[in-house]
Amino acid sequence: MGVTLSLFSLLSTMVLLLALFVSAENEKLVNSTFVGTEELQSSKNSSMADWSDEALNEHAVDNPDEIASMVEMSIRNSTERRNLGFFSCSTGNPVDDCWRCDPHWQLHRKRLANCGIGFGRNAVGGRDGKYYVVNNPRDDDPINPRPGTLRHAVIQDQPLWIVFKRDMVITLKQELIMNSFKTIDGRGVNVHIAYGACITVQFITNVIIHGLHIHDCKPTGNAMVRSSPSHYGWRTIADGDGISIFGSSHIWIDHNSLSNCADGLIDAIMGSTAITISNNYFTHHNEVMLLGHSDSYTRDKLMQVTIAYNHFGEGLIQRMPRCRHGYFHVVNNDYTHWEMYAIGGSAEPTINSQGNRYLLPTMPLPRR
Repeated sequence: MGVTLSLFSLLSTMVLLLALFVSAENEKLVNSTFVGTEELQSSKNSSMADWSDEALNEHAVDNPDEIASMVEMSIRNSTERRNLGFFSCSTGNPVDDCWRCDPHWQLHRKRLANCGIGFGRNAVGGRDGKYYVVNNPRDDDPINPRPGTLRHAVIQDQPLWIVFKRDMVITLKQELIMNSFKTIDGRGVNVHIAYGACITVQFITNVIIHGLHIHDCKPTGNAMVRSSPSHYGWRTIADGDGISIFGSSHIWIDHNSLSNCADGLIDAIMGSTAITISNNYFTHHNEVMLLGHSDSYTRDKLMQVTIAYNHFGEGLIQRMPRCRHGYFHVVNNDYTHWEMYAIGGSAEPTINSQGNRYLLPTMPLPRR
């Protein structure tokens, strides 16, 4: 009988300890979930606090006309080299001439970081870091992304030059929140980010996005999403932009194709500056590109954006771009289709439009 009571007492103690352990683990799990949300809120607050006029001035140049003149000079130099004909591989496009003339560019991918022009010319992306090879197109878990996926690559804290092992279609469950000092380099393969969420560049710096096909982006959100190895938090509904640039600087978007997204193809707002958007192909969309949050958001006066060598093609309606407050150098773009307008603005922006080609789209005759 004594043995039975002792055994019963031992079992009771073990059950009690197990219950306490499970309770503690559940409390830890619940607390960790809320910590993610609280950290996101504190991160947003600190980021907004740090994004002062002084911080914006640090990234905006005092004389934007000087940067526009530098772009003109680089175009002139590339055009003169092209005129050498047989003795030059130049195309007249200073970005392409910078790296395409190297027959072994695949071995020197990071040289691309030295090829930028305009206000985003100093974006180094992941130039000073290691290569990261994406070999898995899946996006199963936005909180705990698998190594080898694009989401796992872009959230890392260290600089990375991200390349792809093969052609792939990446359908993102939630917006892809990038970390600073990253290059996404799609050269040599066909990489589509499509049919789900797309790319968010928020309160970060030094990003290069090159050679992607971004299309059919959809609104997502009301979910937990990881933005760094040490942080994830609650995200509200995203608009469905192809690339959303929010409070960020030194951004270069080059040689991508973008079409048919729920909101804008590229939007840059909330004090973003030092941006170049070049050599992209835009098609089949209504509100193509918004630069500036609102007429009342005066911090966008320090927004400085170069829009160069883009092709605005079939099925476009308006905002190529639509500018507010800042300084916008729109140079050597090809406009072959628009229904409402091509370039527009409000809130007294400076739009320096040079060397653009406009081919009046063929409109159907009105019925009688």
